[in-house]
Amino acid sequence: MCCRALRQRLGLPFPVLALLLGISSLTTALATAQQSGPSDSALPSQAVVATPISERRAPALPTAEPPKPSPPAHAFWDRTNRLLFSGVILFRGLDYASTRNMQARGREEILLPDDVVNNSAGFASLEAASTAASVGFSYWMHRTGHHKVERWISIVHIGATGFGVARNYALESKHPPPASMPGSPLAQHALVDSPHFATRPR
Repeated sequence: MCCRALRQRLGLPFPVLALLLGISSLTTALATAQQSGPSDSALPSQAVVATPISERRAPALPTAEPPKPSPPAHAFWDRTNRLLFSGVILFRGLDYASTRNMQARGREEILLPDDVVNNSAGFASLEAASTAASVGFSYWMHRTGHHKVERWISIVHIGATGFGVARNYALESKHPPPASMPGSPLAQHALVDSPHFATRPR
């Protein structure tokens, strides 16, 4: 009844009216499919899976580089320091012995006054004080964290004292010749054999 009334109003033949109604129905069906179809088909592929809070990762934040670890502190009386301090004591003793040997060969000490060098107790006390000062200065550097300087104090002390010991033993002797020393038997023998010596007749 609706189609007949519509055909009478529009004045169109029935086949044309049926074609128009079919196109209209098809267009409506396609529009409805385009609106609902993609969202329904995308649900399985675009489904969001909820992750537990414990598995969520926090965004990575820039972190500063960790400071370089400082070298571990060593004990003051470790094996290295014991060897170095023993070397200092040894070379101070050699300095005392080389100075006495140098004096016995007619040489004089140029770095210290004669009142100190000629006094055995005073000179030995000076050598002991130099050793104690070297060890004390090394301990000060150890407490302040300057461990390399702590070692080098003893190394430089040993090197400087060793140079002085080698110099003392290398110096030439300054003893006068035995024949020129008055009162010596060799000098009297040379005087008797001299052509200028003549015995007076009695």
